[in-house]
Amino acid sequence: MPEFNDVHLRSFAETVFKAVGVSRRDAQIITDSLIQANLEGIDSHGISRLPVYVRRMMEGRISVRPCLRIIQHGSVLNVDGDNGLGQVVSYRSLEAAIPVAKKLGMAGVFIRRSNHNGTGSFYCQQVMQENMVLIAMTNTPPGIVPTGGREPRLGTNPVAFGFPVNDGPPLIVDLATSMVARGKVILAAREKKQIPKGWAVDENGMDTTDPSAALKGAMLPVGGAKGYALACAIEMFCGVLSGAAFGKNVVSIYEEEAGFAGVGHHFILYHVPHFMSLKEYGKRMDAFLQMLKDTPPSPNSDGVYYPGERRYQRYLQRKKRGIPLSDEVVKDLNDIAESLSVQGLSQGE
Repeated sequence: MPEFNDVHLRSFAETVFKAVGVSRRDAQIITDSLIQANLEGIDSHGISRLPVYVRRMMEGRISVRPCLRIIQHGSVLNVDGDNGLGQVVSYRSLEAAIPVAKKLGMAGVFIRRSNHNGTGSFYCQQVMQENMVLIAMTNTPPGIVPTGGREPRLGTNPVAFGFPVNDGPPLIVDLATSMVARGKVILAAREKKQIPKGWAVDENGMDTTDPSAALKGAMLPVGGAKGYALACAIEMFCGVLSGAAFGKNVVSIYEEEAGFAGVGHHFILYHVPHFMSLKEYGKRMDAFLQMLKDTPPSPNSDGVYYPGERRYQRYLQRKKRGIPLSDEVVKDLNDIAESLSVQGLSQGE
């Protein structure tokens, strides 16, 4: 698989987004989200998403220059995303929420009329620079089959938790409520690869290793009924309480000739200095992580990692060696670049 320098990929992506009319600042936000995902090994949420984002912008299904409407009630911000791309809507909403959390100790953000917003870890890293802890949630198009059913009714509804660390990678928990993120199945279908058994079922409710059949069927919830219940709770925050679309009414950007996605997001920000001094927090965090790291390793294990460590190791490795992209993804990127008269990617760049 050819590997590409992240700086070159960043320049390419920003150029493509600006060519379709995205502002320079918003192009940087979207690109940062995509390239960060690739560097951390979350390729399903990386630059492979660029072509579908751009096509939907060209069709008018995603606002190229959204005008956000933010209404604050105390520590709560209600945001109308004007059908903008989720990364832009989420990032700008958090920019507005950070000073509120700094003043009041906490802030809750409810967002409607948005779109796919990438990885939750991206936003965790955004607010951690401000000495904050974040819980990030989003709903997604229906992809999970409720326990006892055979048709999808809920999204894979990911949730992320981010905690700053003084000396080392941040502690980040970022997971879908399905066995894996649906984006991994989409990427597998594009690359014509099979998926492991137990990830998904076909439209008849039968186990499948065919990603195309899985996309017509449903993802299985992580932990069985527990994952289904967690997906319901996230749908309440992101869909019902935010005023966004929920369940079957959330539209996939991968669905041709469909309407607006109607995705909702929810964020909770906690300003650490309101709870304890940063010095005390740092001491307690260090002690907690050391307790985990001191766990005796199991046989054939290289030791215990805390959530976020392996992600950071992949980041350093890909920063040095480059980001691998399949021939299918490179072709998709070059096709969309050609349609906009933008220079495409060449192997080894």
